[in-house]
Amino acid sequence: MRRLLMILVVAAVGAAAWWYWDDANDLKQSAFSYIENGDILTLEARFSPERIMDGYRQELLGNSGRTYLDPVSRYSPYLLMEVKYHQDGKSREGTVLWGMQDGEMVLNTETWETSHGLEDCLNDGANINDFKIIHALARNKGSLTKEHLLEALNGDKDVVDSWIESARQKHLIVQKGNLMQLHFENPKIPLVPQTKIKQTLVSKSIGRAQRIPSRYSKSKIIKTAQAAFGNDFTIRTEQEVYLPVYTIEVQNPDGSIRRSDWNALTGEPFLAKPYAQ
Repeated sequence: MRRLLMILVVAAVGAAAWWYWDDANDLKQSAFSYIENGDILTLEARFSPERIMDGYRQELLGNSGRTYLDPVSRYSPYLLMEVKYHQDGKSREGTVLWGMQDGEMVLNTETWETSHGLEDCLNDGANINDFKIIHALARNKGSLTKEHLLEALNGDKDVVDSWIESARQKHLIVQKGNLMQLHFENPKIPLVPQTKIKQTLVSKSIGRAQRIPSRYSKSKIIKTAQAAFGNDFTIRTEQEVYLPVYTIEVQNPDGSIRRSDWNALTGEPFLAKPYAQ
């Protein structure tokens, strides 16, 4: 009798756990669908590879006997987050698109303008105090004297000194005499968690070989985003989506092959990190 009761309890707990997963995780259905048929969500392409090849014919082929090979479609992974944050005394809602391959946040999908410096923050484990220093400098063209930095942060000198030392040891900032500077070439640090997105998402069925591999996990990006945008920032939902990218191959007269990647939304070169072709 006791054994039967234990079996019933275990079964009930299992059923409750499944009900909670079913109710709380709105991505379960799409995750199972992905496992079954390989569908992904991708931003809708605006340019075809043929249009790019025709538009950039002179740059790609020149006059030296080069020829096009068949273009290849690939898909670069991004984390799409629906977020809430506080700005100018108001609660606001927004959407953040963060590259899982290059580690940078997309600022505008029309131009594919991205941040510069967030990948270093991912790699160096920047925390919320590091970002207080980074944002204070970003608001002031990337540099401040130590006195002005202390004033901007309005904090205890010893506490702020420890934040400065943390950011310096992580090579996020450099100190030159009394001047504090962001340690990124041409830094572009977003102060607001908002990506301007106009494109729609479509579902596609693709082969595994077409996916450009992620360099950064969802959990690492989420942890860095939470540090970057402070205690009032929260992620309501998150989902992996993909950017269509064309690999255009050009064969040289000697038989060697030149490859270049192109953004299917903007029709311009896509400067991703190197990955296996």
